[in-house]
Amino acid sequence: MKNIEFKKIAENLLDTFNEAGNLSIELFKKGLKVEIKEDGSPVSNGDLLVNEIITKKIKELTPEIPIISEETVNLKEENFYKDFWLIDPIDGTKLYIAGKKTYTLNAALIINNKPVIGLLGAPKLKKLFYSYGINESYLLENNNKIKLNCKKKTPFNEVVAVTNSPTPSKEILDKLKEYGMTTYKNMSSSYKFCVIATGEFDIYAARERAFEWDYAAGHAIVKHAGALVTTLDKKDFQYGKKDYKNLSLLIRRSNNLND
Repeated sequence: MKNIEFKKIAENLLDTFNEAGNLSIELFKKGLKVEIKEDGSPVSNGDLLVNEIITKKIKELTPEIPIISEETVNLKEENFYKDFWLIDPIDGTKLYIAGKKTYTLNAALIINNKPVIGLLGAPKLKKLFYSYGINESYLLENNNKIKLNCKKKTPFNEVVAVTNSPTPSKEILDKLKEYGMTTYKNMSSSYKFCVIATGEFDIYAARERAFEWDYAAGHAIVKHAGALVTTLDKKDFQYGKKDYKNLSLLIRRSNNLND
């Protein structure tokens, strides 16, 4: 596949993401049906119906490429794919059930173990992010298309981190301080990737946690906007692990976080 094909696929999914996002809001207003999965995490009818809508469209666009979704994957079966889709129909299901705004809809195309397309919707924030290549990362908001480039919006000489916990571990705090962190803010869901792509935050670090579908769409968007995405020890971050479990993660808006 070439970049022009990635562009076409990504743009053909935009209406689907808007439809799925609007549906998630309507289902919440009507009252969600919530069940508890085997792993103890909640799943709602919103998760399942959003998954159906996104999966159906992706199958139409790329019928030859396998789809791995959080809501249908069999974790007892090992993954051997190098080219595949990763879908997390609603990342932050607990946020969604609680009526919070930062839950997200996610899909990413992985080619040769790297994310080449990312779509990430935040319907309650009325934002839709997507990307399909280096320097091709965008935000759709209020009928505007904004190109993302990780340009710093935080105060000069401050390095603002986003974290996945209000009380990060010493390991993570030490890593963030290595890069000059002056303050941090906790944020749930994959929306944290987007706020680095927009330049609102400078850095994110996490130990091994979650699954590949939790990261892939945001990874594509922030990397295509110009960020550096590696493991904590600066090794390449790849997808397609047999158990779908993530490596550690380090995202830096740029090499120099003060500029």
